[in-house]
Amino acid sequence: EMNSKEFSLKIESIVKEKRITYMDAVVWYCDENGLDTSQVSSLISKSLKEKIQVEATNLRMLKFPKCGMLPI
Repeated sequence: EMNSKEFSLKIESIVKEKRITYMDAVVWYCDENGLDTSQVSSLISKSLKEKIQVEATNLRMLKFPKCGMLPI
């Protein structure tokens, strides 16, 4: 059984090796190992979640918090 730290290290190496996003690395890992993404959600560490959140925000997949937006 893999722990959160081992999972994070594996995802980090996939990101570096394949030059893909953290989200894509998690999905790729699940596909390769016949897992559903919900099965690995408990393995995603706080730092990995933060990296995924930053990516999603940069890709405009998550809404910016109102207080974090600059007036235009």
